[in-house]
Amino acid sequence: MDTLLSQLDTLVLKPELAPLLSLVKGARNGIVYGSKVRFPHALVMIFLFRSGTIREKTKLVLKATRQHARNLSTFAIIYKASMIVLRNIPGGAGKEGRYDSFFAGLLGGYAVFGRQPGSISQQIVIYVFARVMLALAKLAVQPNMHPLSSLITSDSRTKITNNAYPVFAGMTWAMVMYIFRWHPETLASSLRSSMVYIYGDSDHWDSLRTLLVHNK
Repeated sequence: MDTLLSQLDTLVLKPELAPLLSLVKGARNGIVYGSKVRFPHALVMIFLFRSGTIREKTKLVLKATRQHARNLSTFAIIYKASMIVLRNIPGGAGKEGRYDSFFAGLLGGYAVFGRQPGSISQQIVIYVFARVMLALAKLAVQPNMHPLSSLITSDSRTKITNNAYPVFAGMTWAMVMYIFRWHPETLASSLRSSMVYIYGDSDHWDSLRTLLVHNK
């Protein structure tokens, strides 16, 4: 057994197999990370807020976990495979191009998340989108990032950095509360339900019990 493991270690360390094996590990890590992230979240949310038997809820938890893990794993395979192909196309010279990651991400995002817009896919995309917007906001005030960078002085950059997030947080909540008040049907059902529970149901009670002990 030790000899076999030693031979396998030697095999997986061969440089010529590295691109192929990176796909395997990317898929593996996508499955592991997706499962770790989704399982506890789905377990809590489904068992607390969904109706049904324990068996039905367990199936929903496992289904959500499997979907999240599969999405991340499949995306990792497509992305890394695309990067390998782009590095080796004529003119690539075996080196990563400036925009290879963009086009590989575009292909993977469309194939995995764009063509299967279920609730799990939407949650992942919205999460990533929010992080992308925050990253772009930070890059927007960095020196030499775009043609207008030279117009942003050091003092202005510091003020923007210190005040941007508070303004962003305030505007985000201002907009979501306005939409909830006048166009609630456009919000995601889970967000709308939580907002109804906190802000809508709190306007109604018919006894001390429904004021402090139970919602209804």
